[in-house]
Amino acid sequence: MATENVSLLFKLYYLMVMTVVAATYIVVLRYTRTVLTEMYFATTAVCVTEVLKLILSLGMLRRDVGSFSGTLSSLNENILKSPKELLKLSIPSLVYAVQNNMAFVALSNLDAAVYQVTYQLKIPCTALCTVFMLNRSLSKLQWVSVFILCAGVVLVQWKPMETTKVQVVQNPVLGFVAIAIAVLCSGFAGVYFEKVLKTSDTSLWIRNIQMYISGIVVTAIGVYLNDGAQVMEKGFFFGYTHWVWTVVFLASLGGLYTSVVVKYTDNIMKGFSAAAAIVLSTAASVLLFGLKLTLSFITGTILVCISIYYYGLPKQNTSTLVQVEVEKPKELLVKV
Repeated sequence: MATENVSLLFKLYYLMVMTVVAATYIVVLRYTRTVLTEMYFATTAVCVTEVLKLILSLGMLRRDVGSFSGTLSSLNENILKSPKELLKLSIPSLVYAVQNNMAFVALSNLDAAVYQVTYQLKIPCTALCTVFMLNRSLSKLQWVSVFILCAGVVLVQWKPMETTKVQVVQNPVLGFVAIAIAVLCSGFAGVYFEKVLKTSDTSLWIRNIQMYISGIVVTAIGVYLNDGAQVMEKGFFFGYTHWVWTVVFLASLGGLYTSVVVKYTDNIMKGFSAAAAIVLSTAASVLLFGLKLTLSFITGTILVCISIYYYGLPKQNTSTLVQVEVEKPKELLVKV
């Protein structure tokens, strides 16, 4: 996906905001799942996030179209008159709903820093989905980066670390399984959504709106199936505090900023952003949750950050190199 020509300062601003949002979201979500006494329903938080994403996307569409009547016309054409498109986008909506719920399960059982590092397994998962679904190829350096990343994640998970300020019962195995499911969902849904975007001229915000409408339906069904009885008894917003609302807001904002970052930046800068988010999450985990760092965790984290950087390097254009090598013998023959 080509990036638009914008200033470096503009790119750095969006990447900085995206990095802070991503790191803060993980840390605050971890806090709400381990410190609060009245535990809120994760399924309702995921549902509310989809609603807020829809509202924000409608605002962005209104800004791009320029008029309220034009926005209504666009929605009528692409939503009410396009049920097949809504059905098409219901697939990533379902997968993303599973992914988002798994994030709550994972962060209920794993530290924020461990989650942030391990979740980078989405890179090789996305790479494989890209190869099979979009018929793209990876360079040798990218494949090496994938193996380095996997080795780093193994080191991070090798010896469970203690969090001295967390007093809730945790199940690291369940947390890792939840991350594995989230990683698979992230890889498939991301590539599927990219394929949908590139096979039509429909705008990004319209596609987002279509997906979020489906997402609201899917997550609402999830609330009913998983926590329906308790929600009826205690209320939809049971256990919600300003911290929970912060999680919902950051999740919604993060989705929009991701779209902007994909549009305006390259893979190298996104790699730096991911590595910076890991560092911030680790520092916050040490300060807030009393995380005790181990040598295997530090080594694994360094390997993951290195692999993210090298994976994002642009592929080398070998065609010009081949041409130069072919022309050199000709020049020598002329001289002789």
